[in-house]
Amino acid sequence: MTAGPDTVSDIVRKLLPSMSRSLAEQFNLFRVMHHGTHEKQLSNVFAWLLEPDASHELGDTFQKIVLEHVNAGLNSERLLPASGYRVAQEVASPGVDGLPSPIGDDIADIVLSRPDGAIVIENFGTSDGHGHSFARYLALGMSGERPAAVVLLCQRRETQLLRDGWENAVVLTYGEVLSDLQAHVDRMPAWRRGHPDQDFFIRQMLEHFVEGPAAVNTEDTIAFLTTMCETGESARYGHRPRDLASQEFADLVAEHARRQLEDSRKLLADVKGALRTYARAVLMEQVNARIGEGPVERVVTRFVGKWEWCVELQRADTHPTIFLEFGPTAVVEQERVPDPLGLPDYSKLFVTHARLEGDGIKSIIQTEVSLAETLAGLSPDDTRLRDAVLAVAAES
Repeated sequence: MTAGPDTVSDIVRKLLPSMSRSLAEQFNLFRVMHHGTHEKQLSNVFAWLLEPDASHELGDTFQKIVLEHVNAGLNSERLLPASGYRVAQEVASPGVDGLPSPIGDDIADIVLSRPDGAIVIENFGTSDGHGHSFARYLALGMSGERPAAVVLLCQRRETQLLRDGWENAVVLTYGEVLSDLQAHVDRMPAWRRGHPDQDFFIRQMLEHFVEGPAAVNTEDTIAFLTTMCETGESARYGHRPRDLASQEFADLVAEHARRQLEDSRKLLADVKGALRTYARAVLMEQVNARIGEGPVERVVTRFVGKWEWCVELQRADTHPTIFLEFGPTAVVEQERVPDPLGLPDYSKLFVTHARLEGDGIKSIIQTEVSLAETLAGLSPDDTRLRDAVLAVAAES
């Protein structure tokens, strides 16, 4: 398929804001130094921010930010003091009777402590205890019978990974606490003028660990993907070979467009993986607890090409399959459904319903669940996808 001049003009016009931000990889000292590729490195930085007397000269600001988030996740009857904690790293919690650990001695990444309260922090890329003993971490914090909390500090919240006691931990993301810190220093022009190096460091940290190493952030990549769908270019995601499809598009709108095409394809794959995991771990059980007939028996991802961006909910007996779809696959379904949507938002997930007989789908609905939320991790308490699936199932 060759896009005409009007189509190319429309693509460039819509993509210009995000493309202008991605013309080149932005300098970031963390990327240059490959810093933060190991959790110990990143724990060092967070411990520095948490230490009131450290060279950032922000006092207990970051302690207060972290404690505000921690207390928001605790029962109101056991809130912890807002600041005044000593900071320690690599604190061992061995030898707690009756609390074995599958990985041997547990080493907590960061511990905040004071006589009347403590926080034990495990820092990891995802919200996963990854073999550590939650009970031992809690016992370490509660030594001396003080109130304590166990915290998972992570880049991505993936609730389905919380098990073996870790579902009782408070989950904080880098984005939540670093964004609050950045907002705080933005309100301190005198500090910023007097501490340009620290200000630069914090901004670089936010850009690298929250938005990630890509030249554009997730919001920009979703905007690019949405525009590809809206301008009729989404079929490129199904072209084979992929290199040729990417080169043809690059010839239209220059080299940086090829880069965003690849970024958005990776985003599609990441969304598919996250959605498949959520459907198997959470959604299938939610639906089957409410559905009258034809419970979901299997969650399958078997398609390629233009149908690739889809998760199937295969049902029992003769009940038709329900599909969770997004991006280019949603575009294809929108074009073939008998009653298409008026103004579809391709930054969201869609649910479609297969016909009982023959090819095609019976209906399509747009959910309120965004691609960004799917990537970040949906909560087990979130029923929006469940309700959408039940709505189309009721049409059988």
